[in-house]
Amino acid sequence: MTTSVFYDRFERHAHGEGLKGRSTHYCPGCGHGLAHKFLGESIDELGIQDRTVAVSPVGCSVFLYYYFDVGNTQAAHGRAPAVAIGHKVANPDSIVISYQGDGDLASIGLAEIVSTAQLGLPITVIFVNNAIYGMTGGQMAPTTLIGQKTATSPYGRDRFMGQPMKMAELIAQLDGPVYVERVALFDAKQRTRAKKAIKKAIQLQAENKGFAFVEVLAECPTHLGMTPAEAEAWVKEEMVKNFPLGVKKDLTVEPLPQIPLPSFDPDRVAETLGGTSESAPRHATGFPTRIAPGDVSLKLAGAGGDGAQTAALLITRAAINEGFDSTHIPSYGPESRGGTSYADVHIAEDEVLSPASPRPHILVAFNAPSLTKFGPAVQPGGTVIYDSSVIHELPHFAEGVKVCGAPFTAIASDLGRSVVKNVVALGALQAATEIFPKETFLTAIRQALKDKCAMIALNEEAFNWGVRSVTLH
Repeated sequence: MTTSVFYDRFERHAHGEGLKGRSTHYCPGCGHGLAHKFLGESIDELGIQDRTVAVSPVGCSVFLYYYFDVGNTQAAHGRAPAVAIGHKVANPDSIVISYQGDGDLASIGLAEIVSTAQLGLPITVIFVNNAIYGMTGGQMAPTTLIGQKTATSPYGRDRFMGQPMKMAELIAQLDGPVYVERVALFDAKQRTRAKKAIKKAIQLQAENKGFAFVEVLAECPTHLGMTPAEAEAWVKEEMVKNFPLGVKKDLTVEPLPQIPLPSFDPDRVAETLGGTSESAPRHATGFPTRIAPGDVSLKLAGAGGDGAQTAALLITRAAINEGFDSTHIPSYGPESRGGTSYADVHIAEDEVLSPASPRPHILVAFNAPSLTKFGPAVQPGGTVIYDSSVIHELPHFAEGVKVCGAPFTAIASDLGRSVVKNVVALGALQAATEIFPKETFLTAIRQALKDKCAMIALNEEAFNWGVRSVTLH
């Protein structure tokens, strides 16, 4: 097949070079390859490549964006339908395709797919059912057959583990969908039917006629412990008994009313969010290019209660006040068990292109596990600020990294409020990097505490103590 819907090279493998740059990550005989082929052909034949947004979640489909030259969004496990709704209502002319596996859609994402299907928006869902959790090691899935052996049902699934979920039948019972079909891939006839079903499900969306769902019975030779040919036979002889093929619902309907276009007018957005059109005072003379040209990345990390997330939000607000683009992405890890949660912050002169900070220019570490985990990833020439009250051993850093300690916890304790140690850390950050003037941070703090005015003086004092306490190592 020749189509521009697929990239010429797949950068995930060998940087797109050689034979590996032309192959997917799927195992030999895996049904995802054919499902991808039919999906790509359908997008091409319908002439909707520039309108298409593919949503791929966690699981074997997670790397779909390496292969399809369309708009792509990766969703959290099971949440692809919810993300698809967001895309559709934000841009009603888009063709939104949620591509999900059985462990994803029928398990953790069951509530999302049911509520999205019942909503009935023109969205297309391609559901690949291979009766197993493929990517994570072959555990029992909601669609695993009775008697089927998996990593978590080594003696075979029995009735005390529940019956296999018949998702096509479940979705077809809802009022929202207009088209539901189950297809397979085990021979040429079934592949032809699968291609037609996938194309129809997308065409119904292009015609604005409603929600469509195609379940694809697919082979997983790796976790079945079979050859590709044996896996095809197993799908035909075993899966089809439990999951009968065919159309489960096919309504003749008129096009739906157009989804109202959302308003992106800044004044209306500000009014809805309770914002203000007044400009915040600016104190910086320009972008902090001495740290990095155009885009500065920061990571703030600590245990639960350290305030890393709040500090990250304050930095983001401070940057926006100065007229820059800024993003804050929280990640709540196992902090309740003594690990580390962190926040990635970007500050861009024009536009943040990627919100993640895997190699930050600046790290603010509130505890030892965070410093150990993220310190070595700080870019050469970057800056590390850490809580010297609780961190006494330093890991190895890249060449030229500036390392600054400040007793966040001790200062906050002396001030009588341990919760302000994150504001102490902001003061230390300002002194160590001069990323923004002091007044930039103090303005953001006052804005955040506008409804708690009694706390402003304490937080300003904490910030100023942080500025004064920095020690260079």
